[in-house]
Amino acid sequence: MMTPKMMRQLWSLVDTTQVSTLLQFDDSALAQLLLKQLTAEQPIDAQTARSLNTYIQAKLPLIRDTAESRLCAR
Repeated sequence: MMTPKMMRQLWSLVDTTQVSTLLQFDDSALAQLLLKQLTAEQPIDAQTARSLNTYIQAKLPLIRDTAESRLCAR
């Protein structure tokens, strides 16, 4: 199960990941990259990893919009 702490960690990771990284990968690769970085910070079980992956996949358009807005704000 995804906790609020994990959601905060994900969005913090999105905020600190370079814009070029967020925009250069296809959806699957970007989701895997973010999931890999999250699991490097704290071990998670398989069910939580699936939940996180589903959440990340659903939020990819928002993640990319966020990255593009950071790019425009420079």
